[in-house]
Amino acid sequence: MEGRKIAETEPWALSTGQPIYTISELTSRIKLILELELSAIWVEGEISNLRIPSSGHTYFTLKDETSQIKALLFKSQRRALRFKLEDGLKVIVRGRISVYEPRGEYQIIIDYMEPKGIGALQLAFQQLKDKLAQEGLFDPQHKKPLPLLPQKIGIVTSLTGAAIQDILRVIQRRFANVHLILYPARVQGEGASQEIAEGIRLLNQFPDIDVLIIGRGGGSVEDLWAFNEEAVARAIFASRIPVISAVGHEIDFTIADFVADLRAPTPSAGAELVVKNKEDILLHLQTLHSRLRNRMGYSLGFLKDRLQRLCQRKGFSIPQEKMQYHQQRVDELQARTVKTLSIQLKNKKEYLAHLCQRHYSRSPREKILYGRDYLQRLFKDLTRQMIYRLGMTRKRLEGTAGQLNSLSPLAILARGYSICCSLPSGQIVKDAQEVEKGHKVSVKLYQGEIFCRVEKTKPEEKIDNDRAKI
Repeated sequence: MEGRKIAETEPWALSTGQPIYTISELTSRIKLILELELSAIWVEGEISNLRIPSSGHTYFTLKDETSQIKALLFKSQRRALRFKLEDGLKVIVRGRISVYEPRGEYQIIIDYMEPKGIGALQLAFQQLKDKLAQEGLFDPQHKKPLPLLPQKIGIVTSLTGAAIQDILRVIQRRFANVHLILYPARVQGEGASQEIAEGIRLLNQFPDIDVLIIGRGGGSVEDLWAFNEEAVARAIFASRIPVISAVGHEIDFTIADFVADLRAPTPSAGAELVVKNKEDILLHLQTLHSRLRNRMGYSLGFLKDRLQRLCQRKGFSIPQEKMQYHQQRVDELQARTVKTLSIQLKNKKEYLAHLCQRHYSRSPREKILYGRDYLQRLFKDLTRQMIYRLGMTRKRLEGTAGQLNSLSPLAILARGYSICCSLPSGQIVKDAQEVEKGHKVSVKLYQGEIFCRVEKTKPEEKIDNDRAKI
């Protein structure tokens, strides 16, 4: 930038030949030099005096032991940060040096930032974990117990990933007739956390879902990051349905694992935790049945031995009738107990069969078939009504066309009448006296037209109106 010309009235400047700058010109030149020389630099320092006004831009100071520099992070770049800025945080930034001309201050305008000594994702993870822990989202008192035998399970995961295949395979093997509701959602990338949170909120609107499984297969920290977002953590904590977090492999931990009611090391393990093995349940019932029979047999045997010992005592040996009565009573109680146990076991089996039947009856297949038959009946009724209405409309149209045809002049011409017009005026001739010999006329017939010349006219005698009335 050129300084202003030196006037002849400034003899001291004439000798040096140096330009004279205004403050604005000098500041602009300094800004140009700094922006050209320091257009992309890396700076390390500690954040202080952090402030974020209503505009959304971030202003702070980067400092070390002896110096400091003003820094500016625009709103668009701040949105891309995974971690939260705070005073005292040591960071490494990339940006360009510029000058804020109104105050003549140089500053660094940042386009990239990462925490020093720790990854941005790890810092964001720790910051969010500490924040949610202080709010109590990880407290055990908020954990909901899982149902013993869930009838309907909601799943939030990718429709094309390996996790859903693992979950379906485990459930099919352990308890095939459990009802599953899948909410397909992206599990990595931009917008994945919003889809996962929306899936949790939507499945909570179903009144009869017993438990939720959210998760995906293994991957890098970046791949699993959707489950470290605050939106997912809030949705899990707000869920009225127990949530199992089944993300990644056994060594992977996410924020969702800490908030969920139960963490599963893998998606397959999540399915195993929520669904009991049907064969194990039946085997457990059989074991309980055997233990109950053995316990009752032992109790009855003990009572029988005790009774026999009592009967052998001198005080009970005399009244033989009482002894026989008690023996008969014991036999009756034994038979009643066996019968009661049999009824209870039968009821348990019937209840289990009823539960199984409920699982099968809730299959959507019957509703789909019924809905398809209902739609077919509606289509047939609609077709029949349309044919009927078209027929009625056609009949009305034909009747109206007949009436119009009967009033048409062409219908009169079809019966042998004609219309005579004077030429060249084209005026309709109603009386023979309107034309004279030699005049040209046209005669309109039902089909075609005749052009004639008048040779002779014969006026018709007018009929008296009174005679006509007679």
